[in-house]
Amino acid sequence: MRISSTQYFSMNVATMSDQQAQLSQLYAEISSGVSLSTPSDNPLGAAQAVQLSTTGTTLAQYTTNQTTALASLQQEDTTLGSVNTVLQSIHTLVLRAGDGSLNDGDRGSIATQLQSLRSQLMTLANSTDPQGNYLFAGYQSTAQPYTTNAAGVVTYSGDTGTPAVQVTDSHIVQTGDNGIAIFGSVAPIGTSSVPAAATGNTGTGVVSQVSLNNPTDPTNADKYSIAFSSATTYTISQTNPATGAVTTSAAQTFTSGSAITIGGQSVTITGAPNAGDSFTVTPATQGSMDVFANLSQLITTLQTPVTTGASTASFQSALTTSMTQLENTMNNIVTAQAAVGGREQEVQALQTVTQTNTLQTSSNLADLTQTDMTKTISKYTMTQTALQAAQQAFAKIQNMSLFQYLS
Repeated sequence: MRISSTQYFSMNVATMSDQQAQLSQLYAEISSGVSLSTPSDNPLGAAQAVQLSTTGTTLAQYTTNQTTALASLQQEDTTLGSVNTVLQSIHTLVLRAGDGSLNDGDRGSIATQLQSLRSQLMTLANSTDPQGNYLFAGYQSTAQPYTTNAAGVVTYSGDTGTPAVQVTDSHIVQTGDNGIAIFGSVAPIGTSSVPAAATGNTGTGVVSQVSLNNPTDPTNADKYSIAFSSATTYTISQTNPATGAVTTSAAQTFTSGSAITIGGQSVTITGAPNAGDSFTVTPATQGSMDVFANLSQLITTLQTPVTTGASTASFQSALTTSMTQLENTMNNIVTAQAAVGGREQEVQALQTVTQTNTLQTSSNLADLTQTDMTKTISKYTMTQTALQAAQQAFAKIQNMSLFQYLS
């Protein structure tokens, strides 16, 4: 097969043009550090790069969400710890208030201290996270949740929402709690029924805290009323909260200090109740659960003068009621703090996973789009050498002719 001079020249020029184009592309990759600048460079790689870029953007948003969620949870954790400290101080003062040697002035002084602690508690209830959102306002996070009205009553203006944020494709983490859940509720486990004496009692009977004998007894959810028909006899009325049905026992003999069984619980009454006196035992979830309202009632109790045996008994029973309510609130705070701590650990674990995925995604994207300098420079050098050799060979061959051989 014969090749004409024109064909030979065209073939060599085309080959050298291709080599020059390849050199230009390799030089561009080396100078920019990018090996995939247009989809035509690598259509399959370009499609994979788009997918990886989208994944990277999503992971970056999740990283931001996780950081924000963790900051809010850590702030709530710290705040709940401070709330528990304040409640512990209140608990200590309530124990002190039960000292029989104290007079009205002493109890008034304790009431003043409780007012200060209630103000501290309200300040904590209005705490904000690092973004300035109120921790315990529910979805109304931009408005202060707790205020005091003209009557001095602490009111809640937030809602019952529970803020949450998506931290991975399959995980949504609760980032806050509303004020009702923290300061107006009790935990389902670890609470005690609340004993109380009727306001109009005239005897010296004092009710004790409730003892839990059988936690699985379903009648522990019922409300009980112990009514004295005389100084030595009483009846127990049991109210089912689901149906409202009331069952009253036969008259029983009263002995001061002896346990009175009510479902799977028991309570004692000491002193000498009069006919017409009554006492109640209410499940924690059916009575007052608002810590601010309960504290206000406790302060009122301490500010009320104690003059007679009946008023002393009423005061002691009221302290027992307040102590039980306070301990139920403290249990609720500890339970909530444990839940927040669990969510913190969850977010921290997800941060580790997300960070690993982000690094892997970035690495995969870099493999597709960034220039491998060692490989590319080597290829550039080889191509450049091949082009120079082709140019030199072409220059020599094109000067050759038959007349040179004949001469």
